[in-house]
Amino acid sequence: MSLVQDADLELTADTRPFAGLYARNARAVIGRGLLATKTSNWAIMVSGFVEPVLYLVSMGVGLGALVGTVVGPAGTEISYAAYIAPALLAVSAMNGAVYDSTWNVFFKMNFGKLYQNMLYTSLGPLDVAIGEIFLALLRGFLYATGFTAIMGVMGLITTWWALLMVPASVLIAFGFASIGMGITSFMKTFQQMDWINFVMLPMFLFSATFYPLSVYPQAIQWLIQAMPLWHGVELLRQLSVGAFNGMTAVHVLYYVLLIVVGMVLTTTRLRALFLK
Repeated sequence: MSLVQDADLELTADTRPFAGLYARNARAVIGRGLLATKTSNWAIMVSGFVEPVLYLVSMGVGLGALVGTVVGPAGTEISYAAYIAPALLAVSAMNGAVYDSTWNVFFKMNFGKLYQNMLYTSLGPLDVAIGEIFLALLRGFLYATGFTAIMGVMGLITTWWALLMVPASVLIAFGFASIGMGITSFMKTFQQMDWINFVMLPMFLFSATFYPLSVYPQAIQWLIQAMPLWHGVELLRQLSVGAFNGMTAVHVLYYVLLIVVGMVLTTTRLRALFLK
């Protein structure tokens, strides 16, 4: 029988890059989240998908019969339903990501003390951030896939380029989830959390979701173009008809930068809150 030597009990520092932030075990956070989803309120989860579908049916089909055709990307004449469907898909991706990365995170952080307990283990703040944001992306992906299938059934998909709306929706969800989790880390009360809905509702109504940007005054147009949802709406609208230009790259780059800023903010905040 071999004896334990003093050298066997020595701890060696992890010299891998970002070892203090990332233990390369985000799958543990993801696994825990998937198990918890089995007992979650499915009505709340489904509502984020059903709401845009109801808007599509009521406004795209009902109001669309009165509106007729409108001018889409690159001057393409499309039905009103085909015009608002990609915008509502962006809204669906946003809803799924924001719910998981804000209210869900708020309860885990302030009441369940889940992240505090996680960070007492070998997990790092980047593991927690990646795991939670992945769960938000999973919901955004499911919403996007289901909504795109409904668009196909309604005859609103006319080009194979439209299939790229699904990965593009995941990109949109990634942007909202990463920045949403970082912002939620500053929230301490339910009243503060209400500001999230206060911001989301104007984005939903005014981000060229139902009307072209040109109907607004110039100053309002600049404000809308600074909002993340507008970039998602325009990106999916271009993909839906296969019409691309220089702004397509701008929309993608906007979300890439949003993701980077959100991941840095979230990781920094988790470290500051729980690894003092």
